[in-house]
Amino acid sequence: MSGRTNENPCSGHNAGRYVLQSDNDYDGDSDSETGNNLDNHNGDEERPLLTPKTAPSPSSPTGEANVGAALFLIDISRGHFWVIFIQVLSSQFISSFDSTIMASSHPVITSYFGAANSASWLSTAFMLTSTAFQPLLGRLSDAIGRKSLYTGCMAIFALATTLCATAWSIESFIFARALCGLGAGGMSSLGSIIISDLVPIQRRSAYQAYINVTYGVSSTLGAALGGTLAEALGWRWEFGVQVPPLLLCLVVASKAIPADLGIADEPVKVWQALQKFDVRGSLLLTTSVSSLILGLNLGGNIFPWSHPIVITALTTFTICFPIFLHVESRAESPIMPLTLLFNAPRANIIFCGFIGTMLSSSNFFNVPIYFQAVLLTSATSSGMRLALPSAISCIAGLTTGLGINWTRRLKWPLICGAFCWLAGSVCLWSLQRSLPSILFYLVLIPSALGQGFQVPGTFMATLACSKQSEQAVVISTLILWRSLGMVLGVALSSLVVQNALLHYLQLYVTGDDKEAIIARVRSSVEAVASLHQPYQEQAIQSYEAALRLMFACSIVLSAISALLLIPISIPRLAKKKI
Repeated sequence: MSGRTNENPCSGHNAGRYVLQSDNDYDGDSDSETGNNLDNHNGDEERPLLTPKTAPSPSSPTGEANVGAALFLIDISRGHFWVIFIQVLSSQFISSFDSTIMASSHPVITSYFGAANSASWLSTAFMLTSTAFQPLLGRLSDAIGRKSLYTGCMAIFALATTLCATAWSIESFIFARALCGLGAGGMSSLGSIIISDLVPIQRRSAYQAYINVTYGVSSTLGAALGGTLAEALGWRWEFGVQVPPLLLCLVVASKAIPADLGIADEPVKVWQALQKFDVRGSLLLTTSVSSLILGLNLGGNIFPWSHPIVITALTTFTICFPIFLHVESRAESPIMPLTLLFNAPRANIIFCGFIGTMLSSSNFFNVPIYFQAVLLTSATSSGMRLALPSAISCIAGLTTGLGINWTRRLKWPLICGAFCWLAGSVCLWSLQRSLPSILFYLVLIPSALGQGFQVPGTFMATLACSKQSEQAVVISTLILWRSLGMVLGVALSSLVVQNALLHYLQLYVTGDDKEAIIARVRSSVEAVASLHQPYQEQAIQSYEAALRLMFACSIVLSAISALLLIPISIPRLAKKKI
């Protein structure tokens, strides 16, 4: 059995099962290999992207043997596929659970090592490696195949999780979390790439919906249960219990995933593949992304923005990223093809997803601050108000995937998502303390719907506008920009809020203890609830004004996202024949 995927379904000389209905479906830069115009699509959204060639009927003598080939891009049975898919979902669940477990368990861990000042490094180390190395895996897996990299990342993750459970110092634990990020990031991106190698684009949305729900549920459970597990089992066991299912997933992946899955050309040795690998581009991209994440996570958090480490990191990004773009424009097999960033409609869709994750991380970071600093609720109560939006986002994501599968249209979830983000940002901007309490439970629902629509929508639309042979690079690029959006959303919104808060505190706070009150309020959100009047009301007014300014910025970003999407056309998926 071969794991090699069929040729590009958009290619006119395709040896696989699908071809473009018409060359007029695309109007843009000509693809250098196939001559198809794939980068800029200005065709009718109602026109199918893919038209199936004649396939044997399942009732014919040869039809039964070809049912798997009709359902999937390689010759594989349904049972074999579901073994792989369930394994991918299980691995995704574990990695997503682990990625958010620090949100509530880090106080227990840092207290054990007597290193509370190192708490932010536990998340920073994970985020740094999980984001920086993801885009390299897509192009590398095109050369040496998906299986070896995927199982390698899973083995690294299992080893790193074991090291977390047995860490002997805070330094060793931070190192283990960095390894966890490398393994988890690779598992996440390569898992999606593997499913794209197996499932035709017109069937992909339903499976993507299951992946999105798995991610949403597991990441929510990780954040919610991390502290509980750390207190009930001990923090070492909250990592230790992950190892057995990880090893089981590793065994299943090693047995079930075809060895040559995703290899576009004839199999070559690893060293031969690395000779053609874009080494300069990969080093520049890794340096750029690492520097940006390091600077944004440390700045205003561990160090002031004027600290030499923060300035050096951001300066390194400013220098390296333009050089990376120049190198990629000349690379034979670029890590991140520039057509993805500069040519419509894929650039519009990718940056729409980037803005969406910025808005999501910004809202879910700052809305609890509003609840605590303006409404004076507890941290527990603030967190509970996020449960309903999280559930609605998962349901919307599942509905979107199934809706795409049913309608075969790809633009509607993007537009719905953009306008939900816009409505959600306006709702947050218009918050008043005098509103009924029930509204504060509902205020995040429009934004949650926006996230639920756009996460699967941007994924499917970008893949639909890409060749099958590009999908590994496209997926890794899309995930990279989403990850950067999460980092930038928290960092930039925090920068806006903190600077605006200082301005409004200087404006509103009066009295003999003005400077002491300002310093106290800026150092702790919880301090607002313990202030005496009139200082408490002055601090509340300051936080309210600062957060309203940040929500106004969200309105602008939401409008930009909508403007990026309105003019583009996206092909409609072909009807499923089986």
